[in-house]
Amino acid sequence: MFTHRSTRAALLASAGLFALSVAGTARADDTVQAAKDYIKKVTQPVTAWDGPTTGPKATGHKLIVYVSTDQRNGGARGVGEGIAEAAKAIGWDVRAIDGQGSVNARAAGIAQAVALKADGLVLDAIDAAEQAAATEQAEKAGIKVVGWHAAAVPGPNAQYGLFTNITTDPLQVAKAAGLYAVAASDGKAGAIVFTDSAYAIAIAKSNEMAAVIRACKTCTVLSVEDTPLADAANRMPQLTTSLLQRYGAKWTYALSVNDLTFDFMGPSLQSAGVAGDAPPHAISAGDGSEPAFQRIRTGEYQAATVAEPLRLHGWQIVDELNRAFAGAKPSMYVAPPHLFVKANIDHDGGPQNIFDPQNGYRDAYKKIWGK
Repeated sequence: MFTHRSTRAALLASAGLFALSVAGTARADDTVQAAKDYIKKVTQPVTAWDGPTTGPKATGHKLIVYVSTDQRNGGARGVGEGIAEAAKAIGWDVRAIDGQGSVNARAAGIAQAVALKADGLVLDAIDAAEQAAATEQAEKAGIKVVGWHAAAVPGPNAQYGLFTNITTDPLQVAKAAGLYAVAASDGKAGAIVFTDSAYAIAIAKSNEMAAVIRACKTCTVLSVEDTPLADAANRMPQLTTSLLQRYGAKWTYALSVNDLTFDFMGPSLQSAGVAGDAPPHAISAGDGSEPAFQRIRTGEYQAATVAEPLRLHGWQIVDELNRAFAGAKPSMYVAPPHLFVKANIDHDGGPQNIFDPQNGYRDAYKKIWGK
């Protein structure tokens, strides 16, 4: 039996544990509320141009070659469409080469750009480290090289001869994807993160998404899966089935570095009896492909994507090359992250199944070029 003193001590200890529990709950609630506040911000319509307003006038006729990592990749394809559109506006010629998801084909594409005596080369979702030798040859030939998702961070990269690398900040994109899982789950997400270690930018994204989930003390990172995007069609169906068997109901959110992962996940989920709007909810930290927009709109096997302004990035690539030709510095513009969910899917170009900000970027670039 407790004495009066021991009873009092026990009560005080219990009160202390209760206080710690309340404090822990408060901290968890604060984390979830902060995530919800952030998500509200990054889902707002994009209406104001926050990019460059000054720069060199259009240089003379140029030939630009962009080598795409794989034209099956919606992000790479969308950027190419923007490059073609902007090149027409500035008065340049464009040649597109499909890397077909192959290291050798991408190297051959860069070699072809050198043989064509291109003025500018774009590494379109091609890791600059992977193609360092080929890119060095282009640089030696006097070709100006700009990357899109060619390195882990935006801006110039002297190591791999990039005048600049264009991307939204991968850590901010990953943060938005991770925080959406925290917010939508009310701090109870059980997440599997998909990455592709062939790309530095993918590793940066997946590391950040995992860190965001782990920072939510009531959320769980179940695993980080490294699987090549180029082979997603073959690998994702069986991997999805395996993960369902391994984690079952614990798996409530799937976070990937690219929408391509989810192009091949749905059929396996459907075969397992998982409804399109049921867990695991799919969230992509890029790129905002057309199939992803359609899945989000219909509520079928994808909940969100942190879409890249692909065509805007194409226009920015042309502008950065124009700066390079003119001997100017890169603009250093980095578009902010923008999250699409079902509630805002029809804003900012969503009806076209792309993220195309209605902020006047085309007119802004034309004005810079004097066109």
